[in-house]
Amino acid sequence: MEIAAVLLLVVILAVLILLFLKKPQIPVTLISVEEFEKAKSENEVLKINLAKAEERVSNLTAEKEHITILLKEEQQRLIDELQAERDRLADANRELEGTRSFYLAEKEKLAEQKESYEQSQEKLNKDFELLANKILEEKSTRFVEQNRMNLDLILNPLKENIKAFEEKVEKVYKAESDERNILKGVISELQIQSKMIQEDANNLTKALKGDNKKQGNWGEIILEKVLERSGLVKDQEYRIQASHTSAEGGRYQPDVVIDLPDDKHLVIDAKVSLVAYERSVSAESDEEREGLTKAHLASIKNHIQELSTKNYQDLYKINSPDFVLLFVPIESSFSVAVQKDAELFNFAWDRRVVIVSPSTLLATLRTIASMWKQERQNRNVMEIARLSGSMYDKFVGFVSDMENIGKHLKNGQDAYDKALNKLSDGSGNLVNTSEKIKKLGAKATKQIDTKYLDLNEAENL
Repeated sequence: MEIAAVLLLVVILAVLILLFLKKPQIPVTLISVEEFEKAKSENEVLKINLAKAEERVSNLTAEKEHITILLKEEQQRLIDELQAERDRLADANRELEGTRSFYLAEKEKLAEQKESYEQSQEKLNKDFELLANKILEEKSTRFVEQNRMNLDLILNPLKENIKAFEEKVEKVYKAESDERNILKGVISELQIQSKMIQEDANNLTKALKGDNKKQGNWGEIILEKVLERSGLVKDQEYRIQASHTSAEGGRYQPDVVIDLPDDKHLVIDAKVSLVAYERSVSAESDEEREGLTKAHLASIKNHIQELSTKNYQDLYKINSPDFVLLFVPIESSFSVAVQKDAELFNFAWDRRVVIVSPSTLLATLRTIASMWKQERQNRNVMEIARLSGSMYDKFVGFVSDMENIGKHLKNGQDAYDKALNKLSDGSGNLVNTSEKIKKLGAKATKQIDTKYLDLNEAENL
């Protein structure tokens, strides 16, 4: 910036000098004294300014020369530094080249050592693998044989239990299938047996005319015959003339108490009077027969009323539905009463009594017997399920024990590997130490197996 300023001043001074020294091209004219003095004064000022400008130019020229000298010195210094840097770079390149050559030589040497180490390591791994496989094979053979014997001891009873369980299940389902097939025949037999019971009832009716006591006993006999043909077991699934106590303390003896599954019961009464019915059968006129039929119907209704007041279903230890079965031993007597009064069944039902004849009672009892068979089968299935659950729990425990055995085997293998590593791995392993002690003069009568020595030598390489 200073050089530019100096140059600008020089240019200005040059212009002023040219203007001052240039002769006018117009004719000289006379000027006044005042104008001359003024021009003279201006000339003096210009001379002074010119002297100052020349002095400034001289100073600037000297400063320029000084700056030029400094620039040359700085340029020389930079050239010297650049040359020094070039020399150092050349030295560094030569050193780098030497280092690179050394590195390549070392790399080649390291590759050779690595190859040698890998070969030794491979040999060591193969030898160790052979040794470990041999030991593991020996242990595995003994373990497998021992486990096979133990498994046979455990699984043989389990197989037998499973086989027995399968046979039992098949037997249960086969029994159910057989019973379904038998049930068809039972229904046919039911009709035949009902007809036989009816014939027996008609014959006995003629023999027991007019005797209410004998009629009652006879009704109980017919009822017992129906029970025997039902398939129910006496004193197990039904009881005759069993004594029971009411809530008020009174004692009652129902003719029959049928046991149902789930601790339920069904009460049957067989003391209905058939005197009027027997007489109606023997009546000679329709008018007499009509009157005796009405008497027979009234007798049945009276017995229903009496039976309703006994409340058998409320007896102690009797878990019965809210009704009692009234057994009418003669089918025809029941049919005549229903024909005479179509509402007889509803009349009885309203008083918690259900009228049954030999055929309907036998069908009901056969159904109950089938329920008991199903109940026993269900209990067997529950027992099978319980045994299956127990067997499953045992099997789960067995699987857990086998897993524990596997874990112990793995832990044993890991412990074996660690022990073998301590024996032959590392600079301070037992094989190294033992051999050094022997070389130092220790007395020994035995020699370490060469395979461990070979492993150790390969590792030291």
